[in-house]
Amino acid sequence: MVKVKKCSFCQYDVPIGRGIMFVKKDGTILNFCTNKCKKAMLDYKKNPRKTRWTKLYGQQ
Repeated sequence: MVKVKKCSFCQYDVPIGRGIMFVKKDGTILNFCTNKCKKAMLDYKKNPRKTRWTKLYGQQ
């Protein structure tokens, strides 16, 4: 079985060896499936609950 991690923004599965790992200055590790997710979270500071293409869309 292939190990997977969850994308920090959209919550989709990211297989090991794929995606982007971002380490913040405080040591927090963020995993992203695509550059689109990385930009949405870090650059544009979007809320995944208000972004239609995420699994968290519409949850409260």
